[in-house]
Parts: sequence; C-alpha cells; structure tokens
Amino acid sequence: MSGLGELDRPGTPRDPGPREGAGGEDAGRAGRDGRQSPPASAVRRSAADPVKGLLHRHRELCERAVDPLEIAAGLEAHGVTDRTAARFRHRDVFSLAEEMYARVPRDGDAPAPPEDGPTPRPDGPRAAGSVLLALLPGVLCAAAVAGLRLTDGRPRLIAAAGGVLAVSLALGAALRRGPLTAATRTTSTWTCWLLGYALLGDGLLRTAVSGGPDGLPDGSPDGAWPVTLAPVLALTLSYAPAAGCAHLFAAGARRKLSSSRGLTDFSASVRPLLLGAFALYLGALAALLTLTGAVLGEPADWSQGLSLGALLLLARLLGVHGHTHAGPFVLTATAAAEAAALATVFAGRLPGCGLLSAPVEALVAACGPAGVPTAACGIGALTLLVHACRRLTRASAHASTERTR
Repeated sequence: MSGLGELDRPGTPRDPGPREGAGGEDAGRAGRDGRQSPPASAVRRSAADPVKGLLHRHRELCERAVDPLEIAAGLEAHGVTDRTAARFRHRDVFSLAEEMYARVPRDGDAPAPPEDGPTPRPDGPRAAGSVLLALLPGVLCAAAVAGLRLTDGRPRLIAAAGGVLAVSLALGAALRRGPLTAATRTTSTWTCWLLGYALLGDGLLRTAVSGGPDGLPDGSPDGAWPVTLAPVLALTLSYAPAAGCAHLFAAGARRKLSSSRGLTDFSASVRPLLLGAFALYLGALAALLTLTGAVLGEPADWSQGLSLGALLLLARLLGVHGHTHAGPFVLTATAAAEAAALATVFAGRLPGCGLLSAPVEALVAACGPAGVPTAACGIGALTLLVHACRRLTRASAHASTERTR
C-alpha cells in the first residue's frame, strides 16, 4: 500500500517503464532480426495513406512530369504494374499516377494538359524543313547514281566520291532531326558497312567465289567488280517513308497512352500499331526496290533489300525510344557475319583451308551472292522485331517522345 501511495502521491515521478519497456522490447526484436522496426505511428500512417511512401520515393519523377501519363510511364519503368497499383488501392497504374500528379505541389499550380486533346503539331516551317531533310538523302543518291551512269573514267570516280560524301552528310543531317532522331549514334559505323556491302558486297563475293577479283570497282554493273546500285538507291529513298512510319507509330502510341486504362491494355493496343507501321514501311520499300530495279535495269532483289531495310528501321526505332543496346549489338553481329563470309572465301584459297569456304560457297551456289546478306540481315531483323514487340509496347518507351518533338 505504501508503494501505491508513493506512486499516487503528487510530485513523485512516475516509472516510465511501459513506454521504455515497449521500446526496449522493440529494440530487442530489431537486434535479433538485424533491422530497425518502424514505429507504430508510422505503420498506422502508412496503412492510412499507402501512396505517401511511393510518392516520397518518386518525388523527383512527379515534380518533373508534365502530365500524369509521364508518371505512369516512369512507374512502369521502375517495375510498378497494375497488380502493384492494386496494393495502393488503385485499379491500375494510370489511376495511381493521376493521384500522385495531383498531390505534388508545383509553382503556379499549372493545370495538366487535357488527356484526350489532339497531339500538338510542329509549325509550318519546321514541318517543311523536316520533310525536305527526309527527302534529301534519296534525291542526292539519285543524282549520284545518274552521275555514275552518265560518266566514264576519271569523271566517274569524281562523281562516285562526291556522291558518297553528299549522301553521307545528308543522312547524318536527317538522322539528327525528326522522328528518327536517337539518343545514340553508335550505329552509324555499322550502318555504313551494311549499306556499303549492299553496294559492293555481292559483286565482290561473286567474283571471289570464281577466283577474282581482277580489279577495283569502276561503278558499273558489268565490271571486274560489279556494283549494285538499285538496293542502295531504294534504301536512301525509303528514308522518307521510314520517318513517316516512325512518326505515325509514335503519335498513335501517345494517343493510346491517353486512352488506355492499364498497362496490359496499352500493350495490346500498341502492338498492332507497331506491326502496322513496320508492314507499311516494308510495302513502301518493296515498291521502291521494284521501281529502282526497273529504271536502272538491275534485278529487284526484294529479299536482300527488305531484310536490310527492316533491320535498319527496327534498330533505329529502338534507339529513338530509349533502348540503345539491342540495335547496335545486332547491327554489329550482322556486319561481322557478312565480313566473316567474305573472309572465309579468301581464306579458303590457302593450302589446306578449303573447308573454310565450303559453307559460303554452298550458300552462294544455292541462293546466289545475295543469300549471305539476306540470311544475316533477316536473322538480325527477326531478332529485333521480337525485341521491339516486347519493348516498344511498354508505356515507358513513350514517356518522353512528346516532350522531345
């Protein structure tokens, strides 16, 4: 009784045991588990407001975003799915992103742009400049081809050197602007190799299998080292359709991003857009291959031209939308395969090394010299198409496309 009286007596300090005891017990559990247990108040606040912790982790993304769609794409890039959004009491990532966008204060509280509004279009001079840049490589290549066909001797050599330089500069300028502008330029070397092989590789392989070559290329299709002009001309002319298809795909994906209510729904709606743009480009390239072959009097090798065009387009599309590793890797592997095919033919001439050239010679005998680039580019294009169907149908691939236009 005296003990109880002392505890109840005014001025006597109370024993803080229950509070400290609870803390000590929590500390003991934390020490045994090897981690710090969150306070009970923090647990209650987290349970009452599950979005607060997610908002704190992605605050920079939310403050930088210009609309909820960019937040949704950023969350998906960080591994947040519709199933994850359900744990935050939202039906999908888009609904979660809308709440996160609304809860982050901004200077002036600028209203978000309407979700279903039309996609802003560039002004007249800028659009006209983009169209001219897209047409310029094909026009200059056509002029270079005309110069090769209308000249002979030293003037032909000068026309060839000037044409290569002009087309290279035009392609570089076109790739730095417009829908095919990518964050990386590491593919330029291998792209030049693949185009160079389309120009000179088939003739070199044909003459190498038969024991040549006996001279350097002279720009004619009937020389000691034949030059194939139709595929290269068709590919440069196809830059404009490629840029148009890339723009259609990006604009369509942005509209789908505004109207979709879930990541799965968005992927399912964007995949037909990607395949449709890809098929539209192949159709335009096939028509150009037919046209250039008829004008130049060369056979229209659709298999080689289409496989190379598909490979270059898919590699560029992946780079445009932020996936900068698969494209350069596949282009490098394709160029290495073409170089290895040529090297094995010449290595097979060494004593005791005839088996090295047997596979390539068998392929040339069965499919012609175009069989080598068709097989190499076709496998590479198929690999990139499968990869693109997985990567370019994600919302994160279209997060910043609208801001960069």
